[in-house]
Amino acid sequence: MKKCGQLIVVCGSMYAGKSEELIRRARRALFAKKLVQVFKPAIDIRYDEEHVVTHMGVKHPSKPVRNVEELRQSIAPNTEVICIEEVQFFDPSIVPFLTHLADKGVEVIAAGLDQDFRRQPFGPMPELLAVADEVVKLRAICMKCGRPASHTQRIIDGKPAKWNDPIVLIGATESYEARCRACHQINQPKKLRG
Repeated sequence: MKKCGQLIVVCGSMYAGKSEELIRRARRALFAKKLVQVFKPAIDIRYDEEHVVTHMGVKHPSKPVRNVEELRQSIAPNTEVICIEEVQFFDPSIVPFLTHLADKGVEVIAAGLDQDFRRQPFGPMPELLAVADEVVKLRAICMKCGRPASHTQRIIDGKPAKWNDPIVLIGATESYEARCRACHQINQPKKLRG
């Protein structure tokens, strides 16, 4: 009988616990004596270059990769579980690649932001969510009012970021806050305001 893989996507805003969930699932697979590999994009050097690190400081070893091709070349034969942190930073070719791995019988766990700071779908996430076997949407706590938060607020010099600021800005508490829908703000051009 053919092995049955799966694609699990863990998503949500910053500070929602995505990295914690990725690490928890990786460790469970290791306890089950499965061959596990954990990857992250090389541009994510916030806390550590070679570990997935939660905002609370929990670490798990990972291999940084620059792109999907380097990820492809880094996967060892017989790997049973592949975990990928910050998957939103990969190009769209990550979607068919992860689908292919799951089709071959690999358990794939991909964690990332589903929305950018403008509350727009982030990178390949919409397509990954569409083809996932399981979606785990986590929510943070709004850092302004304390309600459940699904959005990431970018702060620059104490003010909300502008709509046309670059999408990718690697950072943590110095640049981002979790916000609920009511507290999320953005400096939008007049033509985008509703």
